[in-house]
Amino acid sequence: MGHMSLWNKRNNRSDIYMRPILTITLYLFALLPTALPAQQSFRIMTYNVENFFDIKDDPAKDDNEFTPSGSRHWTSSRYYHKTQQIAKVIAAAGEWDTPALVGLCEIENDTVLHHLLQHTPLRQQHYHYCMTHGQDTRGINVALLYQRDKFGYLGHEEHPVKFSRKTHKSTRNILHSWGKVVNGKILDVFVCHLPSRYGGEKESETDRTDAARTLRQLCDSLHTVRDELQIIIMGDFNDTSVNASISKILNATPAQMIQSDKEITTNTLFFLKPEKNKQAKGSYKFQGEWSCIDQIIVSANLIRRQSSMHLSNDLCKIFSPSFLLTDDKTWRGKRPYRSFYGYKYEGGYSDHLPIIAEFYVSLPN
Repeated sequence: MGHMSLWNKRNNRSDIYMRPILTITLYLFALLPTALPAQQSFRIMTYNVENFFDIKDDPAKDDNEFTPSGSRHWTSSRYYHKTQQIAKVIAAAGEWDTPALVGLCEIENDTVLHHLLQHTPLRQQHYHYCMTHGQDTRGINVALLYQRDKFGYLGHEEHPVKFSRKTHKSTRNILHSWGKVVNGKILDVFVCHLPSRYGGEKESETDRTDAARTLRQLCDSLHTVRDELQIIIMGDFNDTSVNASISKILNATPAQMIQSDKEITTNTLFFLKPEKNKQAKGSYKFQGEWSCIDQIIVSANLIRRQSSMHLSNDLCKIFSPSFLLTDDKTWRGKRPYRSFYGYKYEGGYSDHLPIIAEFYVSLPN
């Protein structure tokens, strides 16, 4: 009994010391909701997936090489493998959670998207999609995958590029989709795949500046219909940020140069220059040279720290895990692990690497 009494006395003393600590701790937890506004992470990703074709011949398009009897010997097993590979990249890019939005380039049709979202592990992520059905001669399009709980889809349109040259050119249409994020604000998203450099960079530059001019006009038109304009542009521009299509026509400013909200003007667009790493110094490698031709460009409100939706401190990065890279035996270093290297089937992922960016959305009280 004596030992039990002594233990009780010590225990009572511990209670006396612990009560103030518990009180202070509970008080601090009670303050957290008011001290720190609730925010939701909103990750986006842009990815040129390199010729995501089904195996069927479309008589209206030049897709014969991507059939079982075509030059690529595009069989059911290769198509199935490609579908699973793309799903793996999207899932991995989300880290703890899959991206809220995924802009895809080089998509053939609705069939491949249906298989991607319904016959892979992405089925559990409840993605929906919208896409273009343009006049590209090879039949490739752009698409946007979105999760309805993070992006409440309201509508989409596709816009053909207005070319200044007399000769008609068939290229990918620009996809414009809009929806509400969790705080009720409207977000406008453009996915584009600008004309290629086929025939030479300078010779084809006019086509890309025409496409950029069309895109800029679409963005400017939104100023008249949105109270709080929030725009994300993503895709394969076939140009870097220093080329005319981005630096002059879109007149996009590097977001990293902004030091405070006072420097931001309402109608300015900002390109997000991804951080480079030793393995991947760009999103695309051509003849041994890395470049970043895949872009994420945003409007002013998404740069302002006081906005209800704004860019995170991490800005954006090239997604380059080791499984997306392989040894570059011709030019040294690493290169993207592709589906095809020339006409040789590699069974990889794509000739491009994805670009990802993180935003925060303030939740309603």
